[in-house]
Amino acid sequence: MSDKISVTLTVNGQPSTVRALPDTPLLWVLREELKLTGTRFGCGVGQCGACTVHIDGQPNHACLNAISSMQGRTVTTIEGLAPAGDHPLQRAWIAEQVPQCGYCQSGQIMRAAGLLNEKRRPSREEIVHYMQPNLCRCGTYARIVRAIERASKEG
Repeated sequence: MSDKISVTLTVNGQPSTVRALPDTPLLWVLREELKLTGTRFGCGVGQCGACTVHIDGQPNHACLNAISSMQGRTVTTIEGLAPAGDHPLQRAWIAEQVPQCGYCQSGQIMRAAGLLNEKRRPSREEIVHYMQPNLCRCGTYARIVRAIERASKEG
């Protein structure tokens, strides 16, 4: 068993130094060490997208990134997207009544935010394609697409 390492990274705009085993997934550091529980565990193998966060501005699966690879990096979680909960996507999610069970929604919103950061007004086809890595067991895909379209217009 290897020894814990110290890693300094920026999480939601705040510098953080954590100690963990090198192969500990970022997901567990966020949830257990930093108490940012909005990022969810889904599958643990990068297949569902429930744990999507932004790493250096890009959507990424927190379950697949070992803490040892995070030195000096910048991470944004759902808690840091808009601390007041007023990001255009968050408002659109409510307006379109997207969540059913809600479990995957933080990952869905973080992935959608990545899309809108890349392209302000994506087409419906671009939205569907970009959102494919994130699964919703409740099947609220049509509402997710409508919410992203709304946010891109209301931004």
